[in-house]
Amino acid sequence: MAQTYEQLKLKNQLCFPLYACARKITNAYTPYLKPLGLTYTQYIVFMVLWEKEEVNVGELGRMLKLDAGTLTPLLKKLEKEGYVTRKRSVEDERITCIRLTGKGEALKEECKDIPGKVASAVGNLNENDVKELYRILYKVMEED
Repeated sequence: MAQTYEQLKLKNQLCFPLYACARKITNAYTPYLKPLGLTYTQYIVFMVLWEKEEVNVGELGRMLKLDAGTLTPLLKKLEKEGYVTRKRSVEDERITCIRLTGKGEALKEECKDIPGKVASAVGNLNENDVKELYRILYKVMEED
């Protein structure tokens, strides 16, 4: 019989439950974002832009843990659809600054109830579980 290694069993992998949970939660957004014509990645970009008046692409990438290869086409699409403007920085033209348009700002109203609806998709967690999960996940993210 072939050698089995405990460390190679799926049930012993930290990555698998994180991956499966991330997919479950991300997929829970789809029924709410699809009617708005948004992807999850576009949605999290909007969340940053609703908090900040202006953000440069590099800063946005760091905040969302996304690279320029992912962000650039996404931002071009949002610009084409009239949600954002992209302008070169006056101080440093290598930097592209992103701002919401009125249409992008108006989308906030349509999205305001989505977090609560998605939270019910993981309804088997109580408030303390959720706080502990946030604490642990952000602790892991801080190591970047």
